[in-house]
Amino acid sequence: MGVFGKMKGRLGGVFAAHRKLGREFYEELEETLILSDVGGALSAEITERLRAECEGEKLKDAEQAKARLRALLTDMLRGERALRLDTSPSVVLCMGVNGAGKTTTAGKLAALLTRRGKKVLLCAADTFRAAAAEQLAVWAERAGAALVRQGEGADPSAVLFDALRAAKARGADVVLADTAGRLQNKQNLMNELSKMSRVISRECPEACRENLLVMDAVTGQNGLAQAAGFSESAALTGIALTKMDGSAKGGVVIAVARAMAVPVKLVGTGEKLDDLREFSPEEFAEDIVS
Repeated sequence: MGVFGKMKGRLGGVFAAHRKLGREFYEELEETLILSDVGGALSAEITERLRAECEGEKLKDAEQAKARLRALLTDMLRGERALRLDTSPSVVLCMGVNGAGKTTTAGKLAALLTRRGKKVLLCAADTFRAAAAEQLAVWAERAGAALVRQGEGADPSAVLFDALRAAKARGADVVLADTAGRLQNKQNLMNELSKMSRVISRECPEACRENLLVMDAVTGQNGLAQAAGFSESAALTGIALTKMDGSAKGGVVIAVARAMAVPVKLVGTGEKLDDLREFSPEEFAEDIVS
C-alpha cells in the first residue's frame, strides 16, 4: 500500500535491532505499536498473542516472527471490506466531523466508481458550509459524475430527496451524498442524519446502503470517540481513513477496526483524483511488517 511509512519504519527498526526473540524484543515491539497509534491495551494484546504463538511454535528468530505478526494483523482486520452497491440506485452517505475530508472523499469515490463503470450522482447535502456545493461541483466534473444541489441553507434531507428522485429518473447506479460536518455530541445534527436515513428508506426501500464515517487518520486515538458517537446514530457500515499520506502513524487502522467492529473500507492517500483505494488487510500487514 505504501502509505504507512512511519509505522513501517518503526516496526522495521524493532526487527532489525533484535536477531533473537526475548523480553527486550517484545517490550520494544509493544512500545512501538503504542507510538504508532494502536493504543495501549491493543498493543499489549497483539504483543502477547505474538509471544504466545512464537513460544508455541518454538520460534527463536525475530525474522521468523515477522511472518507470524503479518498473519496476526491480517486476521484481526479481516471482515467485509467491499462496498455493497448491488442495487440501482445504491446510496452512500459520507459523514464525519468538520475537516475530516468528506467532500474530497466523496469526489474521489465518485471517480473510483465511475472508473468501474458505475453511473454516479453526487448529492450536495452539505448546505451549511460556505462553498461546499461549489467544491463538490468541481469534484463532480473531474469525476465525470452528475450533481444535484440546492441553495445554501437548504434542508439537507430535501436535497437528498431530490437526488434520489433524479437517480431513479436517470437510471443512476449510485447516489453519493456529501453531508455537513458535525460533532458526534451535537444531538440535533445527529438527528438530521437519522432524518436523511428515513428519506432513503421511504424513497428507496430496497437500496443497498453504505454509511461511511470519514475520519482523519492524523487524529489517531482521538478518532475512536468520533467513531463511537457516530455509530450510535448512524449504523455505520464502514470507515474511510483520510490523510494517510501525511503524519498519520498507521496504527489507527487497527485500533478503529478492532474497537468499533466496523471495517476500514477506504484509505485516502493524497490529493489527486485517484488517491483513494479500497483497504486490503493483506497489503497493510505486508507493508508495515516487511
